[in-house]
Amino acid sequence: MTTAKDIMHTGATWIPAHETLDRAAQLMRDHKVGALPISANGEQDRMIGILTDRDIVVGCVAMGHDPSKMTAGDLAQGTPRWIDSEAGVEMVLEEMQTHRIRRLPVVENKMLIGMISEADLAQHLTEEQIAGWAAKVYAHG
Repeated sequence: MTTAKDIMHTGATWIPAHETLDRAAQLMRDHKVGALPISANGEQDRMIGILTDRDIVVGCVAMGHDPSKMTAGDLAQGTPRWIDSEAGVEMVLEEMQTHRIRRLPVVENKMLIGMISEADLAQHLTEEQIAGWAAKVYAHG
């Protein structure tokens, strides 16, 4: 059985909730990622959200806020989703489809070990699986 660990990319980087959005953007650039899990109070064992590059643009810049003053925690919303490293691909797809998310942190022994993104799905799944996933994640309504 193919697992979440088999299809994820490693090296996911946390950002503490108190860190500014300009620093978050720099981390995204340096690590060539579009999302960072947000940790509570700098502790890397409790995820309180995921910050995306789009969140920074829409939730900060487009609203006229200063990204050097706004923090990752300011944009943390909702319940963060994640998947266990040993979960099968069908569980990964179900989690992402049900919650209409495009990035999913992978956790092993309560520690973040990687992230699954659209690019990871494209590399490891069949065209049929990808088409089904996209239809549900990008569906209107």
